[in-house]
Amino acid sequence: MVRLSTARSRLLAEIVTALILFGTVASYEPEFLEPLKNVTVTEGREATFTCVVDHLGGYRVAWIKADTKAILAIHNRVITHNNRMNVIHSDHKTWELKIKDVKRNDSGEYMCQINTDPMKMQVGYLNVVIPPDIEEKDTTGDVMVPEGSTVKLFCKAKGFPEPRIEWRRENGKAIVLRPPNQPKNEVVLWEGPELLMDKVARDDMGAYLCIASNDIPPAVSKRMVVQVHFHPLIRIRDQLVGAPVGTNVTLECEVEASPKSINYWSKMQNNTGPQIVNSRKYINEELIINEYTLNMKLTIKTLEPEDFTAYKCTAKNSLGEVQGTITLYEIQLLRPSTTAQDPIVDTIGEEIDHITDNNIDIPRSHDRHRGGDHAPRQGIQSVTVPTPPSRPRNTHQVPYSPSENALDPDGTTSVYPSTLLLFITAISALMAKLWTST
Repeated sequence: MVRLSTARSRLLAEIVTALILFGTVASYEPEFLEPLKNVTVTEGREATFTCVVDHLGGYRVAWIKADTKAILAIHNRVITHNNRMNVIHSDHKTWELKIKDVKRNDSGEYMCQINTDPMKMQVGYLNVVIPPDIEEKDTTGDVMVPEGSTVKLFCKAKGFPEPRIEWRRENGKAIVLRPPNQPKNEVVLWEGPELLMDKVARDDMGAYLCIASNDIPPAVSKRMVVQVHFHPLIRIRDQLVGAPVGTNVTLECEVEASPKSINYWSKMQNNTGPQIVNSRKYINEELIINEYTLNMKLTIKTLEPEDFTAYKCTAKNSLGEVQGTITLYEIQLLRPSTTAQDPIVDTIGEEIDHITDNNIDIPRSHDRHRGGDHAPRQGIQSVTVPTPPSRPRNTHQVPYSPSENALDPDGTTSVYPSTLLLFITAISALMAKLWTST
């Protein structure tokens, strides 16, 4: 009886201990402390899932690829043969699944699972994104077309999400679209993998950018140059240019050409003219305005009489040749008029002196009306004409006439008709000379 009692006591103690242990374990089952977060990562980088478990006890944590049901790792051991995957356990609660150099096919649901009954698990999604990349083989390169033709530009890009394609001009100008039987349309931005331009003009020439983006940096672009070919064209603002001898002058021609033209100046003499090259006498310059326009300049120094002739500017490319002509003429500078007037004034003075030196008797006007005999008065003195006053040099000189102080003794003036005629003739000659010099 004593032995039976002892055996029963031991069994009862074991049952009680088991019940206590079961109650303790049941009250501290494993639980997740935070949700498993979704992860977005660019292809080629590393992705990390973090699973935080409390009260794990004797249970195990496993990582499973949900869509394929493939077991990747159990506790600290990696099951998969993918050497890009690794499991890290730290601070007794945190379990991490790391995937290095992720690929697009790594995307999908990943499960952190605890082998309880029933099973506990969390699911996170891995999104592997790919930045845009332009596919060169399916994208247009540089194009060359004649003016008035049609240009088609294609651009294809890959990436995830699927990239958007936009077109812009590198210089910021509008893209000109001329659909058949529709009005012209100008846009700064065009969307789509194809850019179609009908009836292209020379203003459409330049670089176009295909830009691919999908909100995953960086966006990428490709540059395509559109060359529009046409016959050369010359514009001349001034076809007649005048300049004085001894000065410098510049002649200008504006040239439009594509492909780029060969440009030169010629000096025309007897309907022929050699090409002008740079020297002390001539300076050739070309100023680029845009892709197809430039300004030709010819500077001629210290003009001489033989320089006044016609000059030709010539532009030549593979589509043709064009010339423009500028005529250079001489401008006569006005000479000072004072030197030309001196002889006339001196002549007038000499005529007056000739009259006074010969003591010509000039009858007074009232003598012709006094009495009836109309005889000249006897013993009167001749009229003395005062000498013209001196004048400073470089001043305008006018014919000199007697002052009002030249009076008869009785206080009246006397004018002889021949003297008056002399003055009128002198003044007329002076006016004619001034008119000729101007």
